[in-house]
Amino acid sequence: MKQRPRLKSFARQLRKDQTQCEQKLWYELRALKQYGYRFCRQVIFQDYIVDFACHKAKLIIEVDGDSHVLGDGVNRDKVRDKYLAGRGYTVFRVSNPDIYENLGGVMGGIMERLAPARLMPSLLTEEHNV
Repeated sequence: MKQRPRLKSFARQLRKDQTQCEQKLWYELRALKQYGYRFCRQVIFQDYIVDFACHKAKLIIEVDGDSHVLGDGVNRDKVRDKYLAGRGYTVFRVSNPDIYENLGGVMGGIMERLAPARLMPSLLTEEHNV
């Protein structure tokens, strides 16, 4: 799938200008690499850029700020989610407040969507329990 140069440049800029919530979640997602789950940031899928993707698990994580709940944001997200689901991906949406106030719950939700049987029990620490 050929990527549009402008979109590629925009994705690169988004990686450089991560929000605090994205930075916080990215720190946690990188730790999952030791268990065989490698996440990438700002991944291009056709005309869309997703926040985080694990190709092995076919999991996309979207960090939703205000633009996703206001105006046409909800409808755009539905169209986008349908497109991604058609490619075999599951989209897990988390809000900024969830990351700030309940990062352990967010990570628990992510781990549930990966492959629970393959994750080591040590990942389910008190901090990361759902």
